[in-house]
Amino acid sequence: MRQAPPVAWVILLTGAAYALSRAPGLNALPTFDGRLFAIIALVAAAALLLAATLQFRLAKTEFMPNSPTNASLVTDGVFALTRNPMYLGMTLICVAAALWLGRWPMLAAPLVFFAVANWVFIPFEEAKMRRQFADAFDAYAKRIRRWI
Repeated sequence: MRQAPPVAWVILLTGAAYALSRAPGLNALPTFDGRLFAIIALVAAAALLLAATLQFRLAKTEFMPNSPTNASLVTDGVFALTRNPMYLGMTLICVAAALWLGRWPMLAAPLVFFAVANWVFIPFEEAKMRRQFADAFDAYAKRIRRWI
């Protein structure tokens, strides 16, 4: 599961949830207008992703979660609010897509993405960071929540 990058999971899950929402029986569910909230979620996602990406670039560390090592432990900026701003941002993109299209079954995409990030990607990354940065990572993990 970790071989596919998280962005691929966002695309796959959002597309699958949209296809599910168009399936017979589910396509008859009432829709809702969540566009205002979709815009808010998308702006928040973009801010998180942009800030985290910029911080990783400045720290000259790796973006890919399945990299064998990381060059540095980033703990300031947006990483002082959440240990996983990129996963949070991608989850919000899934939420924004569901709200924008107003289809109830699409709300499964952010839930499944959250589960994949929380139980597949993040534990692998945390174990890697713990091996590399030991006490510094443990102190960071105690101080800052995994999500929000």
